[in-house]
Amino acid sequence: MQGLGREFDLAVDLVPYDTNAAAGTGRRISLKRAQAVCFVLFKGAGVGTDNPVLTLQEHNASSGGTSQNLARITTIYKKAAATLTGTETWATAVSQAAAATATLTGEATNQGIYAFEVDGTMLSDGFGWVSLNVADTGAAGAQLGAVLAIVHGLAAQRSPL
Repeated sequence: MQGLGREFDLAVDLVPYDTNAAAGTGRRISLKRAQAVCFVLFKGAGVGTDNPVLTLQEHNASSGGTSQNLARITTIYKKAAATLTGTETWATAVSQAAAATATLTGEATNQGIYAFEVDGTMLSDGFGWVSLNVADTGAAGAQLGAVLAIVHGLAAQRSPL
């Protein structure tokens, strides 16, 4: 049996864009019928010290409503190198006290995959959506990035077709 639709679903938080052109405002991912979401930032190499800065938010509506920072980022895992080859192993990019914001220090010039999870029980009462924003990395040079949301622990399990 396939995992897609039964064990997990995929959603876009941020489509690929140039992080030095503007900040990226993530789309709202519903956790109303799922246990958790794993946010995955996939980025190209940038320049200098244009390190990505991530901000996790929670929302009480699918659009509009109230949005607020969610101080739940503690550990972000990474696979990163000047050029990704597919043989990298997971390491820790960020280990910090719970915060809504995390800076991927030293990662500006790396290609990388960065992942962390948010459990639905971490959200404040009345909040059922989360999003991940990526700050503008500066104007030193192009740094392409995108954020994929892997929603898992689905309450309703269905075939993807």
